[in-house]
Amino acid sequence: MEIGKYNLDLEHQGYIMGILNVTPDSFSDGSRYQTLDAALSQAERMIGEGAAIIDIGGESTRPGHEKITDQEEIERVVPVIEAVKRQFDVPVSLDTYKYEVAKAGLSAGADLINDIWGLKWDGRLAPLIAESGAACCLMHNRKQMDYKDYLLDFMDDMRETLRIADDAGIKQEKIMLDPGVGFAFAKTYEQNLSIIKHLDLLKEFGLPVLLGTSRKSVIGTALDLPVDEREEGTVATTVMGRMKGATIFRVHDVKKNYRAMKMAEAILAAE
Repeated sequence: MEIGKYNLDLEHQGYIMGILNVTPDSFSDGSRYQTLDAALSQAERMIGEGAAIIDIGGESTRPGHEKITDQEEIERVVPVIEAVKRQFDVPVSLDTYKYEVAKAGLSAGADLINDIWGLKWDGRLAPLIAESGAACCLMHNRKQMDYKDYLLDFMDDMRETLRIADDAGIKQEKIMLDPGVGFAFAKTYEQNLSIIKHLDLLKEFGLPVLLGTSRKSVIGTALDLPVDEREEGTVATTVMGRMKGATIFRVHDVKKNYRAMKMAEAILAAE
């Protein structure tokens, strides 16, 4: 898959996407990387530990998060995108579902738009991505947990997202999918576990799959642990996800997840 000038072999090997939140209220690392120097230092550390993509976000998506204006989000992310692109040779993902923010981020050099609403929030976003030629990660989400048959409805929702992408002219080879693990993304604890278990359902679409579970409440609930003690649980989901066919893992703790992913790949490659 081409992400900007970079070609990632998402069919045969896994990659780590390092999370760089430049927000004051992220559920796990709020305010830690708000200054440009701190953000660049964290990006450098994650790249050194094995991150192949840096995902920059300017608005928290934790349950109950405070929405901010487009302009405020732009002011948070654009300087960081520009600085990371200037200082490091790495693809940059912008975590946003907003048209104006995506437009500014792409102009600043973002290579990938990571949309938590799967193109369903703003009808202008899909044509923008198509016109730019950027890669995109399209996540499962919905406003209400009103499923009749969870897994069947999940797959229908993903088909709708892909129809929107196709109608806008986004090329299939520019799309990766994200199952949207998280209570904030209209899933109960049990449904989050279920979609991780059944991640291979997404193979139907023949597209790369990104798994983002890092430090999330599903891990905290399963292990009865606070947010700063969920590294091992995250690693377990990375290994499970790689065995189920996911090839991108969006995480905070790059080193441990990178090593676990490579170990899983070694086992998968064995005779």
